[in-house]
Amino acid sequence: MSVMKETESKMKDALEHFKVELRNLRSGRANPAVLDSVVVEVYGSEMRIKDVAQVSVAEARQLLVTPYDAQTAGPIAKGIEKANLNLQPMVDGGVVRVPVPPLTEEIRKDTVKLGKKKAEDAKIQVRDIRRKSNDLVKKQKSDNEIAEDVQKKLEKQIQDLTDRYCKEVDSLFSEKEKDIMEV
Repeated sequence: MSVMKETESKMKDALEHFKVELRNLRSGRANPAVLDSVVVEVYGSEMRIKDVAQVSVAEARQLLVTPYDAQTAGPIAKGIEKANLNLQPMVDGGVVRVPVPPLTEEIRKDTVKLGKKKAEDAKIQVRDIRRKSNDLVKKQKSDNEIAEDVQKKLEKQIQDLTDRYCKEVDSLFSEKEKDIMEV
């Protein structure tokens, strides 16, 4: 039955990846995860923002980036500007304030479209895992490692897993869509 454990593990990984993708989509509220992909050039090398600063929500529409070393506030602000996130950071003493502008209707719709694409990609990945698992089960049957009734049972369990994970992707996306479209 290790086929089932492996299948579920891979589907869980695909779902976790999708959750990360969703966190990176911008909604109307300040979300520290938006800056996760930002790379900052400090100490002569490029580092991720979370390695050089703490990102928190100061207000509903403002992020506060607190560098571990106050001298890196300038490079952090530059890194945020270069990341093409449509954000204008301001250095305020030893911290960086990042106001999050409200999303226009057009940007909201584009963000939802991008989210739909990411959701579809996640479901494609889950269905690909299903196909590979079913192929493995068929191979086990043809090699006489398992009986035909076991093969049918495993294929049904794999399909049930696929349905469950696809539903989970849809529900996560619909929550995020509400969040994005909220004015």
